[in-house]
Amino acid sequence: MKALVLAGGRGNSMAPFSHSRPNPMIPVAGRCLIDHTIEALRNTGVTIVNLVVGHKQEALRAHLANGDNSDVTIHLVDQGKAKGIGGAVLASRSQFLPGEHFLLVYADTLAGANIFSVTLQSFGMSNGPTAAICLTQSAEKYGNVYIGADMRITKMVEKPKKAGLGNYVLAGVFALPTTFFDHLEKAAGNMEKALMKLIAEKSLRAAIWEDAWLDMAYPWDILTANKMIMDRWSVASIHRGVELHNTIIRGPVKICEGAQISPGVVLEGPAYIGVGSFVGHNTLIRPYTCVGAGCVVGHGSELKNSVIFDDSVIGGLCFIGDSVVGQGTNIGSGTMTINRPLDGKKIQAAIGRTVINTGLEKLGAFVGDGAKVGASNILAPGSMVAAADIIPHNISYPRRGGR
Repeated sequence: MKALVLAGGRGNSMAPFSHSRPNPMIPVAGRCLIDHTIEALRNTGVTIVNLVVGHKQEALRAHLANGDNSDVTIHLVDQGKAKGIGGAVLASRSQFLPGEHFLLVYADTLAGANIFSVTLQSFGMSNGPTAAICLTQSAEKYGNVYIGADMRITKMVEKPKKAGLGNYVLAGVFALPTTFFDHLEKAAGNMEKALMKLIAEKSLRAAIWEDAWLDMAYPWDILTANKMIMDRWSVASIHRGVELHNTIIRGPVKICEGAQISPGVVLEGPAYIGVGSFVGHNTLIRPYTCVGAGCVVGHGSELKNSVIFDDSVIGGLCFIGDSVVGQGTNIGSGTMTINRPLDGKKIQAAIGRTVINTGLEKLGAFVGDGAKVGASNILAPGSMVAAADIIPHNISYPRRGGR
């Protein structure tokens, strides 16, 4: 069966990272999100992937061209002007033959294990349209679905107003016949209406997913996704060329080729150090920290539950906690991210002009690609630093306007 992966959406709520990259290019546990998706499809037996691209597609094209996907044929489909999910699906219609079935995948979702295999197993029992569904704590954000005794989906409520219903939601994975394109066209590209047509025909069945599942909607979801992947790790993996001197390693730590680990470093897994990265003397890397390729972490710093994108510099004596640092950023020495408010309240974060209650008691900062944060700064919980932004050094002498 072929796969259709939707990777062209802009995802404004993932700012500051979505401004400079497509969401599938966000690193999670040392690899881009799209790599995890393609690997899971490969493990399911899918050998042909039609990938719909759009926003910042050049980065995605270059990444796939340089990757090792020799056993999977990838066709890139430009969605053109964004017309929603249904429009992206219709843009790929020419890639499929009449009578085929295909696996439809939303590239900004992530599961704790292989959700594609479970969906295809359920599909194989009926050979009819199948949708993966799961339970989530915030069901009001998604299309709630109801199922009958025969596992047919009997009703769908798109983003119900009432919260806390605890219903199943669509998990962003479907096995569909090519006749679904006809439903989409008749519905003018409206995905919900096309799915409701299948429900009205009593032909859409459910594949229940009971493992972890995440819709990556906000930048702090990167931390959740990173933990989901790292929780699968059970053993340490250190490239044979890496030299360790007076280094303490606890748990599943992955250190890649060319990494330089200075004496006195403590690595508490699960943790990841990317290709060619440098970790300075007496640095503490705490669990669920991912340092990308080509990074520099200065001496005496502490990194905890954070994702550092490629080619970034973290100065000495920094604390980076519960934070995401974009590609090519520079964090000056002595900079601290505060990850817990003193009043104990849940942390709020501003996405554009919208202030969102994250529901989290601990959350650090989010620094966009290419930003520069000067030395000795303090970033408040939930801070958002735009891509390429510059925050000056926190200089206290000489005083402004005088000596």
